[in-house]
Amino acid sequence: MILNFRHIGQGPAIVLIHGLFGSLDNLMSLGRQLSEHYAIVSVDLRNHGESPRAYNMSLIEMAQDICDTMDHLGFGHFAMLGHSLGGKVAMATALLHPERVKALLVADIAPVTYGSTRHDDVFAALCALPLDDMKTRSEALTFMQQNLHDPGIAEFLLKGLRKSPEGGFQLRYNVPVLRADYQNIAQWDLVGPQFQGPVRFIKGSDSDYVTAQHSSAIQQQFPNASLRAIEGAGHWLHAQKPVAFNRLAEKFFHESYSA
Repeated sequence: MILNFRHIGQGPAIVLIHGLFGSLDNLMSLGRQLSEHYAIVSVDLRNHGESPRAYNMSLIEMAQDICDTMDHLGFGHFAMLGHSLGGKVAMATALLHPERVKALLVADIAPVTYGSTRHDDVFAALCALPLDDMKTRSEALTFMQQNLHDPGIAEFLLKGLRKSPEGGFQLRYNVPVLRADYQNIAQWDLVGPQFQGPVRFIKGSDSDYVTAQHSSAIQQQFPNASLRAIEGAGHWLHAQKPVAFNRLAEKFFHESYSA
């Protein structure tokens, strides 16, 4: 599947992959910065943004989507940065197609299975959102803030809100499929293969997505991995601490492509 993409800059290729409920706009700031020295390809994952809709969300299929898209653009080799679900897709791509991947930067996710109820409150709020009857974005924001404990998450989710031609609003991600296939999104079945290239994990110090207990799983599949933490950041570290995040990313890719 060829994904919707934005291609800017020239040079060695880097693919930027957003997380669950996101879009290629999420890493736009970093993409612009990196495009001074690299060819940046930002993608919408399947069932997100303007990419095709599909009935499943397996990591194997999403990794193939990345390769198909880069084939379409004529890039045989590339580095990757993925946040959250995008990090899982990036890891899967590196493990399944190691000959194509130069380097890998993973933002606040580990190669492990996460609890299948982690986003239950988000799905409940999104499914209850009265999209057809809403007149303004502020109505949607008020509704989501009343149904979610974190106002920041509500604001992030509604970045995918857009006017519907038929009236009301619609979301730029496929909630029914994401909810039905969430077990595939949460799990990690690719235990065994290894990627020997340079890998950097970046976590938010206030996030519980990457913990000390995940170190062995990381080293088993990514033996050349290193870990950095951004103080005062949670799971949305690229949005909460963009200067620190972008600096770490730029340094990692410079080191990887200079080696």
